[in-house]
Parts: sequence; C-alpha cells; structure tokens
Amino acid sequence: MDPITRRGFLGLSAVAGIGALSHPVRGADAKSQGAAPTGASAPVETVATPAVPDEFPTQSPTLAREMVTVSHFNPKRVKELLEMHPTLANASWDWGFGDWETALGAASHMGNLEIAQALLQHGARPSIFSAAMLGQLEVVKAFVEASPGVQATPGPHGITLLAHAQAGGAGAKPVAKYLVELGGADPVPKAADVPADVMQRYVGVYAFGPRDADRIEIALNKGQAQFKRGTMMARNLIPLGDNAFHPAGAPAVRVRFAVEGEKASELTVFDPDLVLRARRVG
Repeated sequence: MDPITRRGFLGLSAVAGIGALSHPVRGADAKSQGAAPTGASAPVETVATPAVPDEFPTQSPTLAREMVTVSHFNPKRVKELLEMHPTLANASWDWGFGDWETALGAASHMGNLEIAQALLQHGARPSIFSAAMLGQLEVVKAFVEASPGVQATPGPHGITLLAHAQAGGAGAKPVAKYLVELGGADPVPKAADVPADVMQRYVGVYAFGPRDADRIEIALNKGQAQFKRGTMMARNLIPLGDNAFHPAGAPAVRVRFAVEGEKASELTVFDPDLVLRARRVG
C-alpha cells in the first residue's frame, strides 16, 4: 500500500465551509472578493470545489487501513497520520471474515508502547487488551469483575488476553501473573493435526467468477494454509479436520474443500450460510 501524503489527503477531503457544488458569489461576499455588486452586468464568479470522494463524509478506507497497518510497527508514520487527522486514532479495519482490528489493538498485541500512548493521547478508546499490554492491573481486574469470564475473549486475529500482557514486557508482568492465576486467559485454539502431504492437496487457485478478482489462492507458508483474494491480506486457515478450516480470528466461518483423488477440486465458504463456491482452475 502506498503511504498517503498530507497533500494527497487534503486532495481527497472536502474543504470546510464549501459545499459539494460550485456556487455563485453575490452580495457582501462578491464585494469582498472584488466582484461587481448585485445587479451589475459583470459575469458571475464561481468558487471551485475540490473533488469529493464517494465515501465522504466517512473517512478514507485507504487511510484507515494504513493507520491500522502502521500501528503495528511504525511510530513515525502513526504520528504523521494523527497530525493529519487526529480521529484516525480510532481507525479500524476488517482483515477478512470479520477479523476487525483497531489501531490501538494493533499496537497492543505487538507490545508497542510508544504507538499505544500516541493513539491514546489522540482519543483512542482503551480496551481490556490495551490495559493488559500497558500493565494496568486494576483496570484488567475491573473488567473481569464486571464481566466474569471476559479474560477468555480473543483479541484481533484470535490473539489471547494473556498474550497481550506478555507482549507488554516487564511493565505488564503483574497483569500476566494475575491472568495466569485467574486461568482461562490463554485458551488454546482447537486445531487438527494435518500432515504436510495432506495439506498440499488444498494448494491451488479457485475461481468463482470470470474476473481476475474472482480468484482465491490457497498457499502454504511454513506449513500454514493461507487464504488470499487478489491484493487483500492473506488469512491463516486453522485446520479442523475432514477437509474443513476456519480463518484465524473468525472461528464461526468455515472454509471447506471437496477432494477428488489427490487434490481438492472445489472450495466453499460458509459465514454461516454459503457465501461462495469456487472451482479449482490452477
């Protein structure tokens, strides 16, 4: 993804106080701009309006995705984006199958204290996950007391609450200790043990339409099956056995393969009803 510059962002944003359409300048406004007074025969001047994006007044999805992405690792770019548009502190992005992540969520599971603090200073909404990473023991305890069992709730990508506390390092050790003693804060995802040669049967390209964008690529990365469409982010697939998987961070979704001989011939996705059916083309 190309970084968004301040100039590029301003080109995508409507200018405050100017409507979506050009409008004539009359009366006092005309006088202030040197135009002829009302009733004069001089041509009516207009005010040019920059192009307004289709998503206006919502913020640019490209900016939101960039903010969540760089909030994992790039404090310099995070601060540039916050200077450009402070409300990006609450940017969120769906990486696939409803695996939503906020900018603060990204910084929290990465243990990036500098980024987390910058986002919070600009109005990011704290969560139990940010509290765990930041070592805010009393806050985490309050969450648990208010909602017993909340420690088992997975964060973005299915990352556990205990893992967030461990990402916080020395400053979050009391939180990690508390969560270990509490129990249930690091649930182990259920995954089937699928041999490498069996995993190979799913690798390939599957089509569900005539366009290039209507392709799903299944690949292996260090033995981990991944689901990828076009330029979108690849999603890890958790094996469940019987040729079925669920995407990381979306345990209710099912990706199923029909196998003929030594290779899968078809891929289907249910969420929870049938979303797509794609045939192997490569």
